[in-house]
Amino acid sequence: MLRFHRPADLGNRHPWHPVSVIPDTSGTGETSAVSDGIAGPSAQVPAADQTLRILAFLSRQRGPVAARTIAEHLGIPRSSVYHLLAAMAQHGFVVHLPSERRWGLGTAAFELAGGYARQQPLARLGRQLVAALADRVGESAHLAVMTGRDVVYIVEERAPRRPALVTDVGVRLPAHLTATGRAMLASLPREQVRALYPDATAFADRTGRGPARPGELRDVLRLARSRGYATEDGEVTLGLRSVGVAVRDHAGWPVAALAVTWEGDAARDAEIAAALAPAATELARRIG
Repeated sequence: MLRFHRPADLGNRHPWHPVSVIPDTSGTGETSAVSDGIAGPSAQVPAADQTLRILAFLSRQRGPVAARTIAEHLGIPRSSVYHLLAAMAQHGFVVHLPSERRWGLGTAAFELAGGYARQQPLARLGRQLVAALADRVGESAHLAVMTGRDVVYIVEERAPRRPALVTDVGVRLPAHLTATGRAMLASLPREQVRALYPDATAFADRTGRGPARPGELRDVLRLARSRGYATEDGEVTLGLRSVGVAVRDHAGWPVAALAVTWEGDAARDAEIAAALAPAATELARRIG
């Protein structure tokens, strides 16, 4: 399965390789630190500093933005911004949307976020909440993060005398087939989803159910947005159904999702979603 979005074609230009970028200068012509108010090593490695500032800026936006906007907000020469974006696109950290002339975060950036979550902070914060959730609804509950086009389960709480699940800690599943993945995708800007799923080749299949084309995924995510929660029915394991709710950070970005899985039909969807919502809100508060 393809896990990384292929960066946009950059035309006939030769591949760009990282080079030193001239640091920003003050009005007097003296070199100044390019980091916001922080002097020191950043001035000695301007390309690295500017790359990190661009990634941080993109992470705070609600959707892809133009290179000109990046340059103006960060005070980096526009030519340097284009060079750095091209290099990051080659490595999957940003994606270019040619039709809109905008740039957004790529799947490699999601990998970094998932790597942080797998190093325990989020799992520690969420473990008690997931256990309490499973006790409250009497069904198995889990916490997952997104990495590329997959979700990775980082906390799993099995309810007694319930069906075995495939969602053990560390298991990866296609995001577009899971309730947790759909909840997070529905919270992303539409342009970001389009970059992750550009065509039918991006869609994996497990049970013969679920979206197989971008248009079908858009319909699924539209319904999730209108409800405030996402569902899946037999798309991961036949006979099992799940409801998921995204956990957002202070900027509204989906950093994880909580879900409950049970053997049954849609009759419990609203009840399960009502139990998930306060747990997701509390986890978001703990993340800060």
